Amino acid sequence: MKKFLSNYKSTIILLAAIIVGAIIGIIFQEKAAILSPLGDIFLNLLLVIVVPLIFLTITTSIAKMKTPKRLGKIMITIIIVFVVTSIIAVLIGFASTYFVKLVNPEDGEQIKASLEGTTNEENIEEEEDVSIADRTVSLLTVDDFYKLLSKENIVAILIASIIIGIAINMTGEKAKPVQEFLESANEIVQNIVKIIMYYAPIGLGCYFASLVGSFGAQIAVGYLKTFVYYIIVTVAFYFIMYTVYAFIAGGKNGIKAFWKNAIPPTLTALATCSSAACIPVNVKCSKKIGVPDDIAETTIPLGTSFHKDGSIIGSVFKIMFLVCLFGTSLATGGEIIGVLGVALLANLLITAVPIGGGTISEMLIISMMGYPVAALPILTMIATIIDAPATMLNSVGDTVCSMMVTRVVDGKDWMKK
Repeated sequence: MKKFLSNYKSTIILLAAIIVGAIIGIIFQEKAAILSPLGDIFLNLLLVIVVPLIFLTITTSIAKMKTPKRLGKIMITIIIVFVVTSIIAVLIGFASTYFVKLVNPEDGEQIKASLEGTTNEENIEEEEDVSIADRTVSLLTVDDFYKLLSKENIVAILIASIIIGIAINMTGEKAKPVQEFLESANEIVQNIVKIIMYYAPIGLGCYFASLVGSFGAQIAVGYLKTFVYYIIVTVAFYFIMYTVYAFIAGGKNGIKAFWKNAIPPTLTALATCSSAACIPVNVKCSKKIGVPDDIAETTIPLGTSFHKDGSIIGSVFKIMFLVCLFGTSLATGGEIIGVLGVALLANLLITAVPIGGGTISEMLIISMMGYPVAALPILTMIATIIDAPATMLNSVGDTVCSMMVTRVVDGKDWMKK
């Protein structure tokens, strides 16, 4: 019993805090929003540390790799794992919605009327004027160094970290002082994360109380079916697919190790609705599973922006909601492939920020599918109500992906090592 409590003490405390928060939210409903500032403090602390954490973990991880071949193998494997699992997610999302009417076309006018006046026309016109190529450039790069210090440019930070890490590795002995300084700074940042996590039970409990308290008011009747069905698909995907992935990565021992460490990132994702905020917890849990430092510290931050099972499935739900609402035909293979392609592409343009970060992807869905701009608030509402379970899949999916990357890079006996 003592060993059990020792191994799961932090998880039990977090789970208890989440349950207490949920009960408070259910009882006090909108009044529970008074606890929101305490939750926001925790989220802000995590988001402030995200930029140095990503930069230092990726840069030092790549810089200290003794064999360039390992770096290349890790990066190629990460890309392959992310692509394959993303394709599986979009196929499952489509298969689960193809035969289900998420909304009746006759309800369309009522839904649009309920959202009338919520669209900011100026912002929409501004989004329309920006081409996909320009969006991609702004996603991958920034035009000034100081902008790399912002969490709004997570992808650019990732790319800069990789380039700097490779450059340090190429420089060799002359870069040793810089490498040692960055490794020392990384240790300090890791300890800052530990300090922040002492506040996690209070922060997560208050955040979840506020979330649950306001959740009911956000779900209009017309979206209830979509929300409930998305929850069913998400829970099924979470338990079935991640168990399969863990088995592929490490057999029965892989399954045990994964589920033993999956609860902290799951609870953090549900409470914060931020993939970026989950990075410290995810990296820690991946290392507990047995994933090597260089793989965990590379796969998790990259996955935050480039691997989003929950968001991909969510994009399929958004598209199929509009398909039902506007009576769009999906009779041919080309039309179906188009839906799958749009869902995948839309998620390449989502950065790791809390609720609201998917506006660009939603505009992409609307423009590529040929729907009116008035549909934007509809997608925003769907994104809001599915955000917590979507973030859960996004976050926990990165952990299991780090296991599969390790399986390829270090061989089938990696867990024994």
